[in-house]
Amino acid sequence: MNKDRLPKNYVLLQHEYPGFMAAVERLGAVLKEQGPIDDKTAHLIQLAAAVAIHSEGAVHSHVRRALAAGASREEINHAIILLTSTLGFPTASAALSWAQDIFGEGKD
Repeated sequence: MNKDRLPKNYVLLQHEYPGFMAAVERLGAVLKEQGPIDDKTAHLIQLAAAVAIHSEGAVHSHVRRALAAGASREEINHAIILLTSTLGFPTASAALSWAQDIFGEGKD
């Protein structure tokens, strides 16, 4: 991930607690190695979890990561829309707006 796109708090944690953050990053890498799920699907699953816990920052992160792993905007939006019957319209709507934040990056 581009260091310029990392959230300020994440960068702060990396600076203040480098060992802790290295362990967190390594955990993520090890977990991905444990099974057959490809990166795109893994990020769509993690995106759904981020939506469920109402974490705007994590939604931003996993939208970026899903795009980088080859997911289309349509796949990302569909993954979020599918959550409506489980999490409710307000939650899905908020997550769609957070995804739009990322889709709109770089557009003036």
